[in-house]
Amino acid sequence: MKIKLLLPVFLLLIIANSCQQNKKSSNHKYYLEGNALGTTYHITAISDHNNVQISNKNVDSVITAINNSLSTYQDNSLISKINKGQVLKVDQQFKDVYNAAREIYIETGGRFDPTIGILVNAWGFGPGKKLPNLEKDSSIVDSLKKYVGYNLIKIDEHGFLKKKYPQSYIDYNSIAKGYAIDRLGKMLSDNGFKNYLVEVGGEVLAKGKNIIKKRDWLVAIDNPNQTAQQKFISKIALKNQAMATSGNYRKFYIDKKTGQKYVHTLDGKTGYPVQSNLLSASVIAKNCTMADGYATAFMVLGFEKTKIFLKQHPELQVVLIYSDKNGKINIYHSKQIILLD
Repeated sequence: MKIKLLLPVFLLLIIANSCQQNKKSSNHKYYLEGNALGTTYHITAISDHNNVQISNKNVDSVITAINNSLSTYQDNSLISKINKGQVLKVDQQFKDVYNAAREIYIETGGRFDPTIGILVNAWGFGPGKKLPNLEKDSSIVDSLKKYVGYNLIKIDEHGFLKKKYPQSYIDYNSIAKGYAIDRLGKMLSDNGFKNYLVEVGGEVLAKGKNIIKKRDWLVAIDNPNQTAQQKFISKIALKNQAMATSGNYRKFYIDKKTGQKYVHTLDGKTGYPVQSNLLSASVIAKNCTMADGYATAFMVLGFEKTKIFLKQHPELQVVLIYSDKNGKINIYHSKQIILLD
């Protein structure tokens, strides 16, 4: 599985017209932008009446709470303290993500596993230091796999996170950004907004409609072979849905001696970077937490196994970009999705 908080944007918010940060328009439209979770955010919120307000301070308060609980890049966060061996009572944010991740872990047979963090660090894709000779010495991976397994951690009846092995390292970065987006959406709803689009680092939550344009919200999907002429491979319309994309085409490294490419998506079963022809997986779901987690899981499962998985999960929709045996880029998408030029 992968660290996602520092990844480049895989989706881009389609903004119909430019507007200044925090400037309220005559039709009660708010546009906020800033930095969060190691990337950027853009929020468009529209109200049909003028007694609702929103500012960057509202966004910052949500992001601060998420970071304090779930950021592995913040030394004093709850998850960092737990990873260092402290036995602590978890907060609601941690509990929400723990439960969502457990559901995906069970449904995917352990291919999605947030306790793979010790190997994410070992391979050099996390906040920890990369271990030398990992590519050549399988015994290193085997020794670390002992501490990997979501069944090795639990929240007890008193709300404390317990680990079977102190060395187990929990990493929710493959699902926490989606959860943060859902929390931002809740904040907007609590403030009276019914129509909004939240984007953080390319992942989006769309509620209601763009009532100014009188249409659903539009988002774009990155082209894995991006050029100046074609940055996006397609657009889709969202209404009361979330969308998250995971891909292996930007964050990777190549061994200088062997030329072997190692991507940041790790298989929870093998402990090794995934080798797959699936270039990116965009998942549409009712909330961004699940869309985020399943996007990562599908990159682990690969193209064919993902298609099989989706037959049992009609609540999920996808746009899968993959390469065939000749290296040609192809697109597979759920029947419910209409790809727009």
